[in-house]
Amino acid sequence: MARKLAAGQLCRVHTYNIATGEDRIVFHSDDVLYEAPNWTLDGASLIVNGDGHLFEMSLDGDPTPRRIDFGELPELNNDHVLAPDGKHVYVSADNGHIYRGALAGGVPVRVTPDDGNLHYLHGVSPDGGEIAYIGIALPSAGDGGAFEFGPGSVWTLAVDAVGVDAAGADSDEVGVASATPRLLTDDPHHDDGSEYSPDGTWIYFNSERGSDFPGHAQLFRMRRDGSGIEQLTHDERVNWFPHVAPNGSVMAYISFPPGTLGHPADRSVILRLANPDGTEIRDLVALEGGQGTINVPSWSPDSTHIAYVDYPQAQK
Repeated sequence: MARKLAAGQLCRVHTYNIATGEDRIVFHSDDVLYEAPNWTLDGASLIVNGDGHLFEMSLDGDPTPRRIDFGELPELNNDHVLAPDGKHVYVSADNGHIYRGALAGGVPVRVTPDDGNLHYLHGVSPDGGEIAYIGIALPSAGDGGAFEFGPGSVWTLAVDAVGVDAAGADSDEVGVASATPRLLTDDPHHDDGSEYSPDGTWIYFNSERGSDFPGHAQLFRMRRDGSGIEQLTHDERVNWFPHVAPNGSVMAYISFPPGTLGHPADRSVILRLANPDGTEIRDLVALEGGQGTINVPSWSPDSTHIAYVDYPQAQK
């Protein structure tokens, strides 16, 4: 179910110039909770989700969000990433599947198979031929009879066959890729936020694997085949959602207070920059947010700005 604003809470969509520190509020709402801004490849708009739908928000004219009509698609969560062609977007739906749709609207195609997992999108490869996502096994009954979810793992899936059914014909509804999903991380630690580097060499992600206790996620990266895992941050805070700028120069991420479990909403968090190898960390903005602030790639195409969302209480 789509998130809602609390009583007296605002949703504010920002663009932040990383060189000058200029912080511009593009749009604000006391009605709809918008999340997770992507920047379109032409630099003219942001793509956000809200109320279970996807919206386009102009940066050059009227910023009032315009809903992208995907027909009867199930409600969307805040995991959406634009395809490199600039015309399509991959989205995660609340039924646990990932779809590809046109930014102009229309019936999307499903890309993930029925393999016993829930699928949460985070990255599209620079060549557009592969997606990286978090797979979580469908829940099973635990010792107490309650259903328990397993930890998230990083998977990749070739999507060249999207939109083609098993007989080779165009498909308007289901276009499950013929490739088999590939599991890259398989261990007891929760992994999340898997995203490609601009040159396609690395997959960045956050994980609990660097600690013996929960609530200490740090940033990591690995090769496209899952080898060579490197830990990038080593501090006491809880770090999520690494996004490397399109020019490869810096990495943005969101940092939660020590001991935070997961990536909850309505926390005092810090938007940070670092080198892609995790060195030279610096703070950009302290804000009220967390979930929904920068869950997806949020950089402008020219790597000068990052978009984010905060959720403060309205001033009385």
